[in-house]
Amino acid sequence: MQKQGSINVLGGVLAPCSRDPLTGFFRDGACNTCPEDQGSHTVCAVMTAEFLAYSKYVGNDLSTPRPEFDFAGLKPGDSWCLCAGRFLQAYDEGCAPMVHLEATHQRALDVVPLRVLQEQAAPD
Repeated sequence: MQKQGSINVLGGVLAPCSRDPLTGFFRDGACNTCPEDQGSHTVCAVMTAEFLAYSKYVGNDLSTPRPEFDFAGLKPGDSWCLCAGRFLQAYDEGCAPMVHLEATHQRALDVVPLRVLQEQAAPD
């Protein structure tokens, strides 16, 4: 699998999203992507209790530990590379998490309008 250019939604170099917990399609700490990344794990989002509950409700439980996958489960405050479609779905439902723009891959723009990402931008 070949990573696509590590460019963020602002046109700069893609910043790391999280190394603890280790995130990303490539589990490299960044929201890098490639054609094989069917879910477009490109939005670096800051987890909230509300979003984690929503994600579990719609069938993607991110908060329960899964030791067999070396996954400790996410908690509020953790940063994580979310699927762009799931982020947009949560936004439409009024429970989208905040986003680190510098760590969100430009491919997220294929799914999520820049104005939506900017509206949800986390303070620096």
